[in-house]
Amino acid sequence: MEHRALWYRNFGPPQDCLSLESAPLGSRPEGTLRVEMRLAPVNPSDLIPITGAYRHRVQPPQVAGYEGVGHVTDAPAAYQHLIGRRVLSLRGNGTWQTHIDAAPALAIPVPDDIPDVLAARAYINPLAAHLMLKTWPVKDRHVLLTGAGSTCASLLAQWAWRDGARSVTGVYRSDSRKAELEAMGVEPVSLVDTSRVRTVAEKADLTFDALGGETGSIILNAMPVGGAFVSYGLLSGKPVMAEAHARETHTRFHMRESLGLIAPQIWQTLFQNLWPMLREAKMPDTDIYTLEDWQSALAAYARPGSRKPLLDLQA
Repeated sequence: MEHRALWYRNFGPPQDCLSLESAPLGSRPEGTLRVEMRLAPVNPSDLIPITGAYRHRVQPPQVAGYEGVGHVTDAPAAYQHLIGRRVLSLRGNGTWQTHIDAAPALAIPVPDDIPDVLAARAYINPLAAHLMLKTWPVKDRHVLLTGAGSTCASLLAQWAWRDGARSVTGVYRSDSRKAELEAMGVEPVSLVDTSRVRTVAEKADLTFDALGGETGSIILNAMPVGGAFVSYGLLSGKPVMAEAHARETHTRFHMRESLGLIAPQIWQTLFQNLWPMLREAKMPDTDIYTLEDWQSALAAYARPGSRKPLLDLQA
């Protein structure tokens, strides 16, 4: 049987560095689950490491991708009950490949009523949003989001309202996102309206920033004393520059560091808590691309206002 995977063997633009490679599928290593992957999304967190932005944590050669859903085709004796079950194969090898050999204790079983297009996206953005809201409670606070049209920001907004936020404001990049934000009760502010961005920052108690760069810096330096500015992304590719008075306001969230070496049972419990939340959440619409058409998926991801690209790893 053939095994296919999207590898990057050096740093640079993902369109240039990724290559689809094929090899015979080897035998399953002892003690692992063999997972045949179905769908995997294209997220910023999948692409940014390829550029070298996190070279202190990630070094090529690597298979790209951090989340996705598949089904178990082979397993050790103690995990035979998982054969045929859908699982999230996480915290191991890259997910942009047709087969993964996963640690059984870390594979997350997917409830039967969760469709593949949702299960494939149940890790990076939902868990990040969930953990951030647990770490920085929003009750009775004015919340500001950047990159507000993104999946993570959308979940932050929906769950911030659920958790009792006083207001939610979203800084958006594409005008196509404005109506979606208004439908969620989020006050939309255009990225290019820097005066308005500064004004809403002056009233924000808590900012979740996915952009960094100029916009993130404007917000951080305008926020009131006692506020919290949480950097969780770097979509601009540039760091936040904090003025002296704002340095204590600035903190960072990185999910891998936050999860650390948590016990498998805690890992499983996190998702048991997430599934009910995801059943009620509104997630972006998707477009599906074959693995061979991965370049079109990346191009679609780069277009402002586009639907979430998913890679079909078996087509």
